[in-house]
Amino acid sequence: MSKENFQTSSNTERFVGDPECPLCGGIGYVRSDHPVGHTNFGKLTVCICRNEEISERNRSKLYALSHLDELKDLIFDNFEPRGRIGLGEHQAASIEYVYNQSKHFATNLEGWLLLQGKVGCGKTHLAAAIGNIAVEKGKQTLFITVPDLLDSLRFSFSDSDTTFEERFEEIRCSPLLILDDFGTQNATSWAQEKLFQIVNYRYINKLPLVVTTNLSLMEIEARIRSRLEDPELVTGVIINAPDYRRPTDDTGHHELSSLSYHGQRTFGSFSLRKDEGLSPQEVKTLEKAYKAAEKFAKKPKGWMVITGDYGSGKTHLAAAIANYQAGLGNPPLFVTLPDLLDHLRATFNPNSPITYDRRFDEIRTAPLLILDDLGTQSMTPWVREKLYQLFNHRYNAQLPTVITTADSLDEMDDRIRSRMLDTRLCKIYAITTPAFTGKKRKYT
Repeated sequence: MSKENFQTSSNTERFVGDPECPLCGGIGYVRSDHPVGHTNFGKLTVCICRNEEISERNRSKLYALSHLDELKDLIFDNFEPRGRIGLGEHQAASIEYVYNQSKHFATNLEGWLLLQGKVGCGKTHLAAAIGNIAVEKGKQTLFITVPDLLDSLRFSFSDSDTTFEERFEEIRCSPLLILDDFGTQNATSWAQEKLFQIVNYRYINKLPLVVTTNLSLMEIEARIRSRLEDPELVTGVIINAPDYRRPTDDTGHHELSSLSYHGQRTFGSFSLRKDEGLSPQEVKTLEKAYKAAEKFAKKPKGWMVITGDYGSGKTHLAAAIANYQAGLGNPPLFVTLPDLLDHLRATFNPNSPITYDRRFDEIRTAPLLILDDLGTQSMTPWVREKLYQLFNHRYNAQLPTVITTADSLDEMDDRIRSRMLDTRLCKIYAITTPAFTGKKRKYT
């Protein structure tokens, strides 16, 4: 290499190197020592003393292109791998697993990563951490929320600096694309089509993609969903944790759950009513249901149905199961049948923020569903059909379920009763005690 002093033209960036550099003497570039006729004869190259500066400039350019400027601080080092203090084991383990999967993806930057979970559970932090590592590695990255992506495409129709085709190509061909806050359930036909074209292009060409969403897969447009479900390309993970930004909400209860109103109903506070003058048979049925509920709470498996008159203790035992599991960090969906139906009907309101399909899917796929106060004898045909669909799904999937009812089995819908009578899955406990009044009665 040879160093020379000369003025750069007005159209050439003037490089400034290290004044002590023995190669360029501070000029910042050197001329290659190649013989006449060589393709690189007389060409300038940047001096090695400027490598760190060039790398930093490239990183800055990549950050500007990536939209990660404001998310530079979201890195793996400041993410809490097991969430905040107070989470249950199940929730903490869920966060840790997704954290490790995200770090693994950031190492290879291959395939697709689908991050699912409630608002505020850490999806965006992990996605941004992946993007920041990619930029540090020099990989061109585009991090963008789906609403901003769609706005960017719409704006390009009136943008004099770039065409729609150029903007669209930039997005779908980005070496690494991170789509944050993905959701198409309320999108226009045009928006759904553009999103599908982007996802499908990356799917065909196996381009790396990270998607975060608080939707279930069933809520995502069918063509996109089919690609997100490809196990050969996609790693799908779910964070089962509450909103990190709301430290006072440490229960993690589902928004439909009414368990917070039954916090005092535990196994310790349950009375076996031995001093109320109940008959030995009545006491026996109560003890049997109590022991069965304790066993189920420790390891929910199959179905447990508790029948009995109003006030006999059914709801207390169901709530005790729910509170026990919530204490382990596995808050179940605890809901009364009337409330469940109200939640479903509310989705038909045009202003509802959630669709019927999503709400129904949340209920029927809940890891543990506790349905209190089931009664079917006075139901409309629509309600009976919805209940059948709910129970049939959980029956086929063998999802843990607790049901309390004051109805006899003879009053049940035939299709639901047939599933309850399957002893391979369901255990029925009939409490024959009268309603609890707190007063002693004389047994005769």
